[in-house]
Amino acid sequence: MSTASQVATHTTPADPAHPAVGAATSLLDAYTPGDHFLATPGRTLLSRGPGRHVPHDERPLTARVHAALTAAVTAGQESPVVIGAIPFDHTAPAALSVPESVRTAPALASDPLIALPAAVPAAGTWEIRQVPEPEIYGKGVTAAVERMWRGEFSKVVLARTLELTSGAPLDLPAMLQRLARRDPSGYTFALPTGPGRTLIGASPELLVSRHGEQVVANPLAGSTPRSADLAEDVRRAATLLESVKDLHEHAVVVDAVHQALAPHCTELTVPARPTLIRTATMWHLSTTVTGTLRSPDTSALKLALALHPTPAVCGTPTQTARQVITETEPFDRGFFTGVVGWGNAEGDGDWVVTIRCAEAEERTLRLYAGAGVVAASEPEAETAETAAKFRTFLSAVGAEL
Repeated sequence: MSTASQVATHTTPADPAHPAVGAATSLLDAYTPGDHFLATPGRTLLSRGPGRHVPHDERPLTARVHAALTAAVTAGQESPVVIGAIPFDHTAPAALSVPESVRTAPALASDPLIALPAAVPAAGTWEIRQVPEPEIYGKGVTAAVERMWRGEFSKVVLARTLELTSGAPLDLPAMLQRLARRDPSGYTFALPTGPGRTLIGASPELLVSRHGEQVVANPLAGSTPRSADLAEDVRRAATLLESVKDLHEHAVVVDAVHQALAPHCTELTVPARPTLIRTATMWHLSTTVTGTLRSPDTSALKLALALHPTPAVCGTPTQTARQVITETEPFDRGFFTGVVGWGNAEGDGDWVVTIRCAEAEERTLRLYAGAGVVAASEPEAETAETAAKFRTFLSAVGAEL
């Protein structure tokens, strides 16, 4: 299921001589608040208008999604897809729906027009409140490290937020343009999560994809901020590849992904050492795990829920880390460190870790950033890492911390 026509009910026409020129960016340009927009390295999707909402009830989420897709097929809809967001707390309501139609195009990165610069953010003032304040966040890191040295757990991901309030209504299409054009090879999304609320962001991390029998996961863990100076940027990348602390943090996540996928695959390939990927603001240790599916009945969504949350966004052991997060973070994560993506009735799909994101409502943005805390962590370094991760979104709105 790799072609756009197999994924959705409507495919953007393309010039056979230039199949990608303008196809993906036209969907980016067409986005308006309330639409579902999702761009992956394989395709770009845009849906508009009413659809079948996936209800929140006692049934497993996979069963509810299957029922919604089956109902769409029964109603005569051709190749329906589910699209949307799943929260960090798996017991909270998801924001998933099966649109009546989806326009699709190739990947943004394959469209030459994506190289055109986005408009500079309009001049304006932002009121910024840090929750918690950096000093309080650092104390939380210190407390977690002390508990790790006592043997209570081995890793926790602690996050903080920025609450941005604008004097004017938010321009979500302009924000989406800047996010997409800054990192077109990543996963860019703008998804409604409630009346007047939008989850918007650009994540570098694929949780899992399934296309036919092939399964791919790309866990990221271990990060360092980039530098505008080329020599320093290369030095930081090389240092990250040799960092004992970061390599250990990464290995914990890769092992968890391996353990979660192994029961569902007949074979699984896990590289012995990570490589590097980069975004506009960060270097990340990266491992691409590939496998062959054991049963065609195992959907991409089922795999995503088996993986979620990985130690990269929660910690280990999972239940202990969740409790530490609840005790330490003075806010509800909502959809941050949850999952966004799409899936079809055949079980194919792409599901992405929800990071580098914000929740938008009227004139307010809540930005999120987290850092993996292990026994070797230092409060100043983890605070600096979250500040660097905020830069992805701050640059998209023309704000500075």
